[in-house]
Amino acid sequence: MIFCFSGTGNSRYIAQRIAEALQKTVIDLNARIKDNDTATVDTGSDVIMVTPTYAWRIPKIVSEWMAKTKWTGAKRIWFVMDCGSEIGNAAKYNRSLAEQKQLHYMGTAQIIMPENYIAMFNAPQVDEAQQITAKAEPDIQAAIKCLQKKQEFPVPRNNLYDRLMSGPVNPIFYKMIVKADDFKASEACTGCGLCVRKCPMNNIQLREKKPVWGKNCTHCMACICYCPTEAIEYGKKSVGKPRYQFEKLTGVK
Repeated sequence: MIFCFSGTGNSRYIAQRIAEALQKTVIDLNARIKDNDTATVDTGSDVIMVTPTYAWRIPKIVSEWMAKTKWTGAKRIWFVMDCGSEIGNAAKYNRSLAEQKQLHYMGTAQIIMPENYIAMFNAPQVDEAQQITAKAEPDIQAAIKCLQKKQEFPVPRNNLYDRLMSGPVNPIFYKMIVKADDFKASEACTGCGLCVRKCPMNNIQLREKKPVWGKNCTHCMACICYCPTEAIEYGKKSVGKPRYQFEKLTGVK
């Protein structure tokens, strides 16, 4: 079984590619987390977890969901993580998650995909997004090949920088950076409510037909990137930046 969490489409695309190759089902963790659905899942023996990289680890909301949810039949787990630059030493923490679930850890694969974190960086324009996605193809195929053969993924890079970022920097990043305080909607907002529906944390409410953010944000960027009128800004950091949706920028469904 394949579990997938995806803010703006990168991880969803990779999960779908893996599912097609392995003829497996993809479980949408966005919906399960949003619905607070921690019902027991009959996974079968092989579990594949596909996620973006948040602060050099898998998203905290995914690891928390894993801890709350019982899996039956699971024996092995592979992690596939996409990122804009690197996953750090996420493998160390993924191994711990596997051990907590009493599963054999089969490794972590890193796949470089277009950047979506416009609260801090620039998302690529269409041409660049297509080039980055094309460059990711060999890594996607390599991951699929390992999965088809039920082999462990190659061990990813693990230097001092990686250990620092996934270790002490991760909780500091969440505490200092991952906040919804700077999200605001302009007069261009139509009150359509798409941001409310997209938020996996149920952190957005419509008040007088305008979105209002709470304190429970994971910085998935779904609200700001999927807003049809680009009415949402993250302070001044997102002004003038392209909104990243994998499907829209790459033209790949």
